[in-house]
Amino acid sequence: MELCVALDLPSAEENLALAESLKSHNIWMKVGFRAYIRDGKPFIEALKKINPEFKIFLDLKLYDIPNTMADAAEEIAKLGVNMFNIHASAGAIAMNTVMERLSTYENRPLVLAVTALTSFDEENFSLIYEKGIDEKAEQFAKMSHENGLDGVVCSTFESRAIKNATSDKFLTLCPGIRPFGEDAGDQQRVATLEVATEEGVDFPVIGRPIYRDENPVQKVEKILELI
Repeated sequence: MELCVALDLPSAEENLALAESLKSHNIWMKVGFRAYIRDGKPFIEALKKINPEFKIFLDLKLYDIPNTMADAAEEIAKLGVNMFNIHASAGAIAMNTVMERLSTYENRPLVLAVTALTSFDEENFSLIYEKGIDEKAEQFAKMSHENGLDGVVCSTFESRAIKNATSDKFLTLCPGIRPFGEDAGDQQRVATLEVATEEGVDFPVIGRPIYRDENPVQKVEKILELI
């Protein structure tokens, strides 16, 4: 299990200050929509300057026609990030096209597919996908595995079933982690770090419980002790 810290603060300065405070730990940093749209490639470069051993997860959830997704994936690979994601609902052709395009890169980033966003509950998910979260997440995971992706983004509660349906080496990255039972906020399917460990989660993504803590560094150290 490897910790991934979500850099979701309101400004680049705040995110970089958080990263600076954690520079003695070789952990993953998640760069999401707001941070990347606002701060772009220079932000990723700034993170690497703080600690060249930081691993970067670019969380943009690509979803478009296959060739456009592959074009974007290639540009992401050129950024030097270590992992990014696409939406599984883009389908098998899109997945295959992305992975084929990246096959020429010697050190390509890991590619994950988003199954069901952790903000969904069963009722609202089924209105869109016409199946329950567990069933559809497993279906998306099998499709991702068959088309050469490295893993999926899911909630903790789907992680074990997904590995059983694919492979123990098929990665699960799970947002909505509240390490010590903190407030769920706008997430529906949240879990403690203890449960995430039991369910075989590879990458717990933790944001608010860290950066809203009075002592983020101490909080990260407590999390790493548990991991």
